Amino acid sequence: MTLHTSRDGAAVGTAPGPQIVPSPALRGRVTMQQVAAEAGVSISTVSKVINGRYGVSSETVDHVTRVIERLGYEASLVARSLRNRRTNVVGVLVMDFEPFSTEVLKGVADAIHGSGYELIAYSAGGHVEAQVGWERRSLSRLMGSLVDGAVLVTPTVTDVQTDGPVVAVDPHTGPSGLPSVAADNLQGARLAVEHLLALGHTRVGMITGRSDLASAQQREQGYREALATAGLPVDETLMPSGGFEPELARTAARQLLSLPTPPTAIFAANDLSALATLEVARELGFDVPGRLSVVGFDNIPESAMAEPPLTTVQQQIRRMGQEATEMLLALIAGEETTGPHRTLDTSVVVRASTAPPQP
Repeated sequence: MTLHTSRDGAAVGTAPGPQIVPSPALRGRVTMQQVAAEAGVSISTVSKVINGRYGVSSETVDHVTRVIERLGYEASLVARSLRNRRTNVVGVLVMDFEPFSTEVLKGVADAIHGSGYELIAYSAGGHVEAQVGWERRSLSRLMGSLVDGAVLVTPTVTDVQTDGPVVAVDPHTGPSGLPSVAADNLQGARLAVEHLLALGHTRVGMITGRSDLASAQQREQGYREALATAGLPVDETLMPSGGFEPELARTAARQLLSLPTPPTAIFAANDLSALATLEVARELGFDVPGRLSVVGFDNIPESAMAEPPLTTVQQQIRRMGQEATEMLLALIAGEETTGPHRTLDTSVVVRASTAPPQP
């Protein structure tokens, strides 16, 4: 799936005045030949006007420009790149459009506002587990002819060869050769577990993420370190994997809540897993937060609308997209950036899904 937006996201209109309805032949994508026919000039004259070349009177330029605006002619990105080796378009490449990547996309849109660049969002359209290496295939389709540079969202690999600059957001393997922006996952997990410990919970479970991802590994490490600092042992039976996937998380939550002595609190490695945990708790008759406290990680918009609203770790997802795009635009312009890897702070957003354990 590909989404293409204008630079400012606004619809393009015309000033009030006489309106000419294009003939059926002009419906659909308008061509340069159609502009020439409508304006009563040659194709070469239209080309000169579009490319700002000499040899056309100002009256003709004004006339052809009005026709172009009226018909909605737009040179193709490929033609534009062949003409000046720039498309003035940046790409955002994701495996799928889900809450995390959608928030990143909003940050990218923030960054390009007023920059003169347009945006293409491209989805590889599948689950990461079956699509390792999707970045190479996607970049080969877009880079050079369609986009001047790209933001890769949670790429599975970063050893990519491209014809332009690339910046990674939350790469699966952690910092690499590519410039990147990520959240402080270790700090966030520690804060989440410390919040539960401060409420008085001592039997805290964790629904972990995907073991092959750096972010999941760091969140698990933060969980372990917070327990160790509090002098509590790590019970491996309280750490089932949810794989960052709601269905797997439901199975993991059911496993934890079916134990003879279930945990009084669960830290889930992402919000989707935490929301799945709330569903399972409701099905099994566990009052939240009376009998079970739940904490997520991400602070996606859905977390605030949960029942009860979810306590979670906020990583600045939208800002990650914005900073990655600012880095990308600087690289496209040949400017130096302040450090190849940026790590943004995380914090706990306390809502109604956590409370002290019942006696």
